[in-house]
Formats: sequence, structure tokens, C-alpha cells
Amino acid sequence: MSGTDKMAGKGEELKGNMKEKLGDATDNRSMQAEGAADQATGKVKQAAADVSDKADDMVDRDRT
Repeated sequence: MSGTDKMAGKGEELKGNMKEKLGDATDNRSMQAEGAADQATGKVKQAAADVSDKADDMVDRDRT
């Protein structure tokens, strides 16, 4: 499941990057800010998926 979460986070980060660049090109500050926020959200989702993976690994190690 976290692989899917990581992909969703990466997709949101890329979408945000595109929005921010479009905002830069059109001098649209709202679009720039929205893109930066999307990128941050995507990075947080990816980090959360990594933490979840590490927690699962620790639980699996304790079971063996």
C-alpha cells in the first residue's frame, strides 16, 4: 500500500512543480503558491509512506 502512497505523493509533487512553473511563466502568484503547496504536500506524503515502510519492517523483524 505504501508504494501506492509514494507514487501518489510523487504525482502530487510533479503536478505542483508544473503549476509553479506555469505560474512563473504567466506571472500568476496564486498559481505559484498553489504549486509550491502541492509540492510540499507530495513530499510529506512520500515521507509518511517511508516512515510507514520502516515501521512495517521493524514489526516484521520483531516477529521473526
